[in-house]
Amino acid sequence: MYLGLDLGTSGLKAILVDAEGHVIDTVEHHYPNPHPHHGWSEQNPADWVKACEAALDDLHARAPDMVGDLRGIGLSGQMHGATLIDANDTVLRPCILWNDTRAAKEAAWLDAQPEMRAITGNIVFPGFTAPKLLWVETHEPETFEKIAKALLPKDYLRLWLTGEHMGEMSDCAGTAWLDVGARDWSDTALGTGHMRRDQMPDLCEGSAVSGQLRDVLRQRWGIKGKVTVAGGAGDNAAAACGAGCFAEGQGFVSLGTSGVLLAAKDRFAPDAASAVHSFCHAVPDRWYQMGVILAATDCMNWLSRSLGQTAADLTGQLPERITGPSDLVFLPYLSGERTPHNDAQVRGAFVGLDVAHGPADLTQAVIEGVAFALRDCLAALSGTGTQLETVIAMGGGARSAYWVETLATVLGLPLSIPAGGEFGAALGAARLAIAADTGGPLEEIMTPPRIAQTVAPRADLADAYHARWQRYRALYPALRDTAS
Repeated sequence: MYLGLDLGTSGLKAILVDAEGHVIDTVEHHYPNPHPHHGWSEQNPADWVKACEAALDDLHARAPDMVGDLRGIGLSGQMHGATLIDANDTVLRPCILWNDTRAAKEAAWLDAQPEMRAITGNIVFPGFTAPKLLWVETHEPETFEKIAKALLPKDYLRLWLTGEHMGEMSDCAGTAWLDVGARDWSDTALGTGHMRRDQMPDLCEGSAVSGQLRDVLRQRWGIKGKVTVAGGAGDNAAAACGAGCFAEGQGFVSLGTSGVLLAAKDRFAPDAASAVHSFCHAVPDRWYQMGVILAATDCMNWLSRSLGQTAADLTGQLPERITGPSDLVFLPYLSGERTPHNDAQVRGAFVGLDVAHGPADLTQAVIEGVAFALRDCLAALSGTGTQLETVIAMGGGARSAYWVETLATVLGLPLSIPAGGEFGAALGAARLAIAADTGGPLEEIMTPPRIAQTVAPRADLADAYHARWQRYRALYPALRDTAS
């Protein structure tokens, strides 16, 4: 048996699979995500451990013999979080998460320093880890002085599981401390960010062994033998493992809390100025590029809270198929934006709001606004020379046929819908555990999911949506000037 653990922003998902990767059981446990000040987003790492303990307790209660046969654990996690520990492995402050924007000034300063973009292959975004440490140095100097290690969220969970300070390439590529092409820490980038190599975890590939499960935990859950803990992956690289996205031209679009358009790469070919992320993949000698928007289904969740209707009720007011773009435009910058704007200060807006507009109109505009933002990501990826041929749609928003058809038409790409089951980050983490334990061929372990249907772009509406996207794009400068 193998276990995949996906440490997300809202909760931890555990998935138990057999040696062939067939899903045996899944369980989720949630934890809070406090926002103590405007632009702040934090979590208590102890909550991650409690969630992991509860998930393993549940799986053991339901299938003690299968948990007893556990051979490997893989980890996936939310990227960029700054989990700071002292020389005794004690957490020094709440983890500063990926969607925290307090370090915008520090990020801009780091990004302007010579060699940073050349080394990391990326703009230094406010959500990355390195600027958060500069913020801590300025605002919490007593904490900064005590830092023995800076760990990413899933790597803190690994520390609890194994006792090892380890990281892996795909997650660490989002810190702004890694030489992404060389797949190693950069002393220059670290020094520029006022950090040292000894404050970093050791590195391994995501499909390699990072440590062994501690004996006290094996005994707690009645596990008979040694348990390999794989390097694992950042959440998007893990999702690519779950969806079998490794080859040039393969990719996925994710409509989750944030939105992602990811393309696998067989070489490192960054273009930082495009605001496209260029990161290491979870397996050796592979990379990936992606455009990221900070709010996708989060926009629908916001609308749901504001109108007092569930997201399902709102989308249920729309027709089964798209009929053309709305005259109302929504810009989904509720928490700022990454690709292509790199703007932590801009905020969202409805443009063209009329007294006749109701909940259905607002819902359609939100869906289209997220699709237009992902079209911006596709344009940025195309500008780097990246082309997508096969694209899998995943995430909560992909359960809406209306949203998927809108997105396919706006992107001008057919979108493949998997035939149910598990294929996301938790499964990718479990597959990395199989790879680390068995050393088997990656292409046989990480196969694409079975496709239930492929949603084609609506050729009859393509021009109308393209024109509305052009209007959408033209609105950003005015909105930016308003925010500043």
